[in-house]
Amino acid sequence: MPDSAAAHVTSSTGLTLITLVVRDYDDAIAWFTKCLRFTLLEDTPLGGGKRWVRIANPGNGAALLLAKAVGDTQIAAIGNQTGGRVGFFLTVTDFGEMFSHMQRNGVVFEGEARTEPYGKVIVFQDLYGNRWDLLGPKSRVS
Repeated sequence: MPDSAAAHVTSSTGLTLITLVVRDYDDAIAWFTKCLRFTLLEDTPLGGGKRWVRIANPGNGAALLLAKAVGDTQIAAIGNQTGGRVGFFLTVTDFGEMFSHMQRNGVVFEGEARTEPYGKVIVFQDLYGNRWDLLGPKSRVS
């Protein structure tokens, strides 16, 4: 492999896409774009009712591939993709503003926001019950 090709491969590696099993494409797109302000990156029909749907938090991080559940095993995983653990982490620069936006849009929160060594955090659920952390920056002490 030429050096330039090796450099290209090295610089383009990384986690870019994570599958989230959903009940309905359109409901999931609506919820994530409204409640979490995600951007719809792609919605391509694949035939047979399947679609390639990618959404992402603008500006950074991996995108989510919304995959409509097919069959009993996948349907059973909706809302419990990580066995009840927090499995997704949404990092924001303005915790208070995003928290308020999410509250106004009916997002379900678990407990109260707390401050940890890594920053401000509160657990919330997506439209199916998957658990997420909303993470804000660590407070600066002057």
